[in-house]
Amino acid sequence: MNLAAFTSGLSSAGLGFWDAFASAPARAALNRMPHAAPSTLETLLSHMAFKALLPLPVIAAIAPVIYWFFRDTWKALDKEAASARIELSDNGKFDTRPVVCLVITALVLTTQEYYGGRYLFDELIGPALQDADRGGMKFLHYERFEELYGYAWWVLARVIGYVLIPFPLWKLLYPKDSLLDMGLRLRGFLSHIWIYGLCLGVVVPAMLLVSTQPDFGTYYPFYKQSSRSWFDFLSWEAMYYVQFFALELFFRGFIVGTLRKSLGSIAIFVMAVPYCMIHYGKPYLEANGAIIAGVVLGSLAAKTRSIYAGFMVHVTVAALMDILSLWHRHALPTQIWPFG
Repeated sequence: MNLAAFTSGLSSAGLGFWDAFASAPARAALNRMPHAAPSTLETLLSHMAFKALLPLPVIAAIAPVIYWFFRDTWKALDKEAASARIELSDNGKFDTRPVVCLVITALVLTTQEYYGGRYLFDELIGPALQDADRGGMKFLHYERFEELYGYAWWVLARVIGYVLIPFPLWKLLYPKDSLLDMGLRLRGFLSHIWIYGLCLGVVVPAMLLVSTQPDFGTYYPFYKQSSRSWFDFLSWEAMYYVQFFALELFFRGFIVGTLRKSLGSIAIFVMAVPYCMIHYGKPYLEANGAIIAGVVLGSLAAKTRSIYAGFMVHVTVAALMDILSLWHRHALPTQIWPFG
């Protein structure tokens, strides 16, 4: 995830994602690229003890700022949850929502881990598309867009797992719950639009600094044919944004939205655990950065009662990182279509 990537402050962010979903030809082309001499930071990070312990002082330094900014939000959530628990206790009812939410979360993430990645695409979906292309559906242009199709499957799997399974299932199990309360209301976002600007004011300078690192252009955009044409670039960006929206809906909308009345502010930190874990396989510091990003974005969603601020931060950062990467290496597209 891009937000966690620049939170970690490393130009190596995103390598695990790239290795997992990029096509073999694109990976081979990347490996042939010359690499610059390591920076001072990279030299320090080559020492295992320094790298392993670095997140501890960083999180310790940032935690008081996060607490100061969101403490009133957390207190309001705890007060709301305490009232809900008293009401349930008085009525002699057991709150099943945390159990159901966490079971759904575990099932969704496990299914995506095993069936939502490049392996299933290479084994089943890709060959089917290739056969269809050779069988007469030439408009697919499979050989030309193989990598893009791989990412399309990744995005579709996230939309199914993050949105199309948990939300209808929850409405079926709890018909009185409003899905709009899971971060989909606009009113809260519009009244807190200034927070979006504040987040960007902190994030964009850090991102601009990271973009000057020699290896930054090696990893962004993840779709390595983005510079081939504006069609490639915009198709990738559109899919990337859809993935971010589905991700925000699931983690900051579904998990926080279904747990807030049961657990109060603890719902944010419960959500941050699986959110951190979906970054496993990526660089170590990016996974640790996801802890900070998860708490901040979860608190932001709880404060605004919408996911839109977090989504807009995500897509703004993603777009700028991809554009800056292409611009730094003079690789912005020069033609509209990849055909010719």
